[in-house]
Amino acid sequence: MTATIEIRAPSEQTEGTRSQVQRWLKSVGDAVVENEPLIELETDKVTIEIPAPAGGVLAEILKQEQDEIAPGELLGRIQAGVASQAAAKAAPAQEVAHAPAVDDVSAAALKAHAAALSGGRNSPAVRRLLSEHKLHAADVRGSGAGGRITVDDVLEHVAKKQQPASPSVHEQPAAAQPAGQGRRVPHTSIRKRIAERMVESLLHTAPHVTTIFEVDLSAVLAHRAQHRADFEQRGTSLTLTAYFLAACVDAIREVPEANSRWTDEALEIYDNIDIGVGTAVEGKGLVVPVVRAVETLDLFGISRTLADLVARAREDKLTPADVRGGTFTISNHGVSGSLVATPIVINQPQSSILGVGKLEKRAVVVEENGTDKVVVRPRCYVTLTLDHRVMDGHRANRFLQVLVARLENWRD
Repeated sequence: MTATIEIRAPSEQTEGTRSQVQRWLKSVGDAVVENEPLIELETDKVTIEIPAPAGGVLAEILKQEQDEIAPGELLGRIQAGVASQAAAKAAPAQEVAHAPAVDDVSAAALKAHAAALSGGRNSPAVRRLLSEHKLHAADVRGSGAGGRITVDDVLEHVAKKQQPASPSVHEQPAAAQPAGQGRRVPHTSIRKRIAERMVESLLHTAPHVTTIFEVDLSAVLAHRAQHRADFEQRGTSLTLTAYFLAACVDAIREVPEANSRWTDEALEIYDNIDIGVGTAVEGKGLVVPVVRAVETLDLFGISRTLADLVARAREDKLTPADVRGGTFTISNHGVSGSLVATPIVINQPQSSILGVGKLEKRAVVVEENGTDKVVVRPRCYVTLTLDHRVMDGHRANRFLQVLVARLENWRD
């Protein structure tokens, strides 16, 4: 007895977001086991797996790879209760089939061995690129440690495949070749999504304005040195980003419109402070996991939550809920050496974003006992890029004044 089971996109996970089919893990006619991963969906810069709702045979695929989908949309169908019948019918044919040639067995074994060496240890970014270009791990030569495949290996392989064949010696080129030669790197779906959002935010939604301050982190570094070992013993690391998250709470309480959303009818100011933290992920781009209710957390709570989110972001284990609903964002671009970045594009529909530049020792003039003197202090630039519809420059300056004062006079 068989039944047709529908495969649908999860409505609660994709509500209010744009999603698309990343890839099907099975083909029509393949046997599936209940709760076995069946489809990968990409939503809000994270990938989620849709399990098979029942065991049987995949009977129909309605949404193809890269197709946009809506919450709860029908993706395909499973014919339940026929997997064992299909296996039974296949068994006799397999028994009488001719044995493969020795060369075929050797080739298959070598390919499987190569896949075992390289494919099983690939990063999520490499696996995604292989899937997008319909490649097998055994097809790509790995240049990493122990033959491991890197993102550059996959892109180089794709570029070589796309190069046109060289003309014969009797053929003449139709036009002179350009002086420089390069390669084409196809856009990933995530890179396309990032590009769309950047253009939409900067050119079509919000007038961006940036204000810049400088902050002395002597007090923060002294506090961190005193408490770092204790935090590690309690199971988490104490990063400078955690201090900036805590300081943002004070600044937002002073300038609440920084934690808001513009609408044509009114300014919606949020009571909760949910701060997204820009996190660079190799081969994927920038993801922004959100630390919820920062105003309710102490420094240890912020550090523990932040460490968990960043670790899962780099392991490609974030869920859609982890990156949705932020009310404010921090971009710590200084970790890669940047002093100032402007404008940092606002993460819509938020109203502002804090940029944190590189921390470095600088010579500054201070006054002590009525005398100016030059001292060396650890300092960095902080910027607030704002939607000018929401607030004026003096309010943005007030935000940074409070932020700087909190950091320069750090206290528990």
